[in-house]
Amino acid sequence: MKTELYSGDEYMNSGHVGCPGCGATVAMKLALRALGEHTMMVIPASCWAIIGGNFPQSSLKVPILHTGFATTAAAASGLRAALDLRGDTETTVVGWAGDGGTFDIGFQALSAAAERGEDFIYVCYDNEAYTNTGVQRSSSTPWGARTMTTPGANWKRQQKKNIVEIMAAHRIPYAATASIAYPEDLERKLKKAVLIRSGLRFIHLYSSCPTGWGFAPENTVKVARMAVRSKAFPLYEVEDGVKYTINEAGDKPVKEYLRSQSRFRHLSDQDIGLIQSRLDIEWERLMRKTAD
Repeated sequence: MKTELYSGDEYMNSGHVGCPGCGATVAMKLALRALGEHTMMVIPASCWAIIGGNFPQSSLKVPILHTGFATTAAAASGLRAALDLRGDTETTVVGWAGDGGTFDIGFQALSAAAERGEDFIYVCYDNEAYTNTGVQRSSSTPWGARTMTTPGANWKRQQKKNIVEIMAAHRIPYAATASIAYPEDLERKLKKAVLIRSGLRFIHLYSSCPTGWGFAPENTVKVARMAVRSKAFPLYEVEDGVKYTINEAGDKPVKEYLRSQSRFRHLSDQDIGLIQSRLDIEWERLMRKTAD
């Protein structure tokens, strides 16, 4: 199986219906470059249930199985079993769900599939809200953000769920974060995940959303890069639940990242200082894990 970096093949056409600057659309384009033509996508209710286009048209060159909001991992498990019965070991099954369908509604199926050691890749493209239905808060929405269900002075006061740590606690063979702003890192991680066949592999993919977060569409990649550089979204990987590797250093204050988005415009300097302190603490925890 080839493992070199991107060689020029594309498996996503123009004609999708994503918003201008949609990070989730960039995420799919980059992911399919790494995964290649022998891929089947399982997509639940989410932005990507719409982005690909209306049946019978599709902007993707790979087969798609649309499934219910809660059932991405269950459907992917069944699809993998069906392919195995046919003797097809070449096709990679990928569950492709948003944060609402991963952190919240679909977590029971995901946890069960991880415990069973199912052979597929699960990608959560994370735009930190239920953006397809009007930008409601999810458990991936960060502390301090405003959404349609956390408006005005009632902005979200709960911390974002650490989904990679939760998945690593299942002792799956591979869990990693990735970002649309670091395509080579994303491609390397997906190619690595394809080669692992001993259990579920999980990729938490940061997909910035200009429509839901309030920034100009041309800044989609810039905002994603700022998230990594400010330690708001560290890039790292976990093998077998215990071996941690940091892939990119965070060396910038978080204030510029937060001020780049209208969902955080209400935060005071004191609020931003609190976020910075929390990010610094989490970074130190991550650094200690890499030393273990």
